[in-house]
Amino acid sequence: MTSFQPILPLQSQNAAYAHIIQSDAEALEIAKNLAEQFKQQAIQRDAERILPFEEIETYSQTGLWAITVPKEFGGADVSSYTVAQIIALMSGVDGSIGQIPQNHFYALEVLRNNGTEQQKRKLYAEVLKGARFGNALAEFKTKNATQKQTALSQTEQGYEVNGEKFYCTGSLFADRIPTLVKDADDKELLVFIPRNNSGLELIDDWSGFGQRTTGSGTVKFNHVAVDAEDIVPFDTAFSRPTLVGPFAQIMHAAIETGIARAAFEETLVRVRQARPWIDSAVEQATDDPLTQFELGRVVADVRASEVLLKQAARSIDAARPNPTIDSIAKASLDVAKVRAHSTETALKAASKLIELAGSRGSQREDGLDRFWRNARVHTLHDASRWKYYFIANYLLNGVLPPRRGTL
Repeated sequence: MTSFQPILPLQSQNAAYAHIIQSDAEALEIAKNLAEQFKQQAIQRDAERILPFEEIETYSQTGLWAITVPKEFGGADVSSYTVAQIIALMSGVDGSIGQIPQNHFYALEVLRNNGTEQQKRKLYAEVLKGARFGNALAEFKTKNATQKQTALSQTEQGYEVNGEKFYCTGSLFADRIPTLVKDADDKELLVFIPRNNSGLELIDDWSGFGQRTTGSGTVKFNHVAVDAEDIVPFDTAFSRPTLVGPFAQIMHAAIETGIARAAFEETLVRVRQARPWIDSAVEQATDDPLTQFELGRVVADVRASEVLLKQAARSIDAARPNPTIDSIAKASLDVAKVRAHSTETALKAASKLIELAGSRGSQREDGLDRFWRNARVHTLHDASRWKYYFIANYLLNGVLPPRRGTL
């Protein structure tokens, strides 16, 4: 277990300003090139749990972490589908790198909906320069996930935060850590805390068997002073129709869809290298009819998840100009469909990869198990059975799905 202290203040860490992306097409092109680079050491990073500090620095300096900044604040404000494609692409080469910026984009969406103009100008400007936001949302020691004990209190000097968070994905790589707190009136707020604030401790104690290098450990707050201008309302993003919930969920679906696609593509490689099953009476594994049957089933599911992902993204983008109860419900239900389907597809594709690769697929140096491990751990964020329930309850009884993101 290692406690990470701040290395440099925010201004120094981002002295070399990041590139500013201008369009969806540019964002996708940069992401494709970067994904090829990240793929090179992905197996080693997973096997040895090498945290991708250099990769994340490169990732944010390309401008890809600023692509959701609204145009009026200098960003490209790319479509939800572009964001989903990029996250899927990165997740395919490295599930951890694919997940790390998810909460960064989530915090920016909360800011878009609930921040003041002054807060938006300040925080968006930092992101355009290359700043990264982590997260400290979930808590490990409460009775259920909805309960929060981390508190914001008023002092003679201003405000301070006290408490402890876990599953803090991306915080080890972050310049600010958006932290979910409750105030004396039990209102939920998101505090964008600079990582070098006194009393803030980052602990690298994430030990999950998958998504091993997301840095999803503990963050502790011991009388951490915060500025009033860094405090953004949180709960009101869900008490009215907004896209905060659907946008958070589609990024999770994109992670799983990306893992599923990459696992299937790797399966094609491994089947071409495998020996045919002894009872198949064929010379090559690629001619084995039962192998072909399994591959056909997997690719159909992978493609279905990709289509559902695109459909959900279009629903989000259609609702963005004028979010209403109905348009947000449609976006939420479309996202629920892909979220449920991608969960099952990622697990299936990753498992079939090892099965169809044969005994050779179990060799540790090939790292084929990382696809399943990453999929299994990531899909624990939300139970797909509840997604199906929300979909069916709406179809049968007209009950709208809950407005919430995942914590």
